[in-house]
Amino acid sequence: MAITIKNPNEISKMRDAGHVVSVCHQQVEAAIAPGVTTGDLDEIVRDVIAGMGATSNFYGHHGFPGYICASVNDEIVHGIPGERRLESGDIISVDIGAIVDGFHGDSAWTYAVGDVSDETQRLLRDTEDALYAGISAALAGRRIGAIGSAVESVARPLGYGIVEGYGGHGIGRQMWEEPHIPNLGSPDSGPMMRPGMTLAIEPMLNLGDHETKVLADNWTVVTADGSRSAHFEHTVVITDREPEILTRRLVAVVE
Repeated sequence: MAITIKNPNEISKMRDAGHVVSVCHQQVEAAIAPGVTTGDLDEIVRDVIAGMGATSNFYGHHGFPGYICASVNDEIVHGIPGERRLESGDIISVDIGAIVDGFHGDSAWTYAVGDVSDETQRLLRDTEDALYAGISAALAGRRIGAIGSAVESVARPLGYGIVEGYGGHGIGRQMWEEPHIPNLGSPDSGPMMRPGMTLAIEPMLNLGDHETKVLADNWTVVTADGSRSAHFEHTVVITDREPEILTRRLVAVVE
């Protein structure tokens, strides 16, 4: 499958979708606390997406029953929201997607619930650092492998397990497009990045090893050794300069 180069009008629509996703994350972050259920967070996102005139790209996708993926502690990705009640010390990856005028935005963030251990705080910090390292490597004229290599250069020396079976992807008219973006490997691998390519970059790092398994619900991916995992993701567009983050959260200016 050919990698799509987006025109300015299409990128503008993706920017709008990314804004919806960023507002959802702001509302979710404000709501996360001990005692809140993952279903409560799902309802918040459902209402924000509807209120902004967008649609969800997760709900109903291959039968997925939620508006968010809610992955707690050892759950890496694709956790199903429901009655699980968050406890102090947990972490939760919340993956959110939205569609505006046929174009997609996608972003995941891992949040601490109450007070978490120093080791867990480092996991969150380092995985976020790995995300921004990957974004910084997303430059026209370099190959897709440069992104994964940059993520690996942060994660490997710190001893994290780098999830191998899942990774980033192209995004646009579909939630998942070519190319697949691994979170490790050679900077000389993969297709060349060009202005107008839109990518979802998403490192997933484990406190234990890299092995994963899928639970009986056929959705939730967990660490095989039960260790905690963090997941951070932004949608970006390649430009002729630095990449632009389309799902960046806007900070209100206080007069």
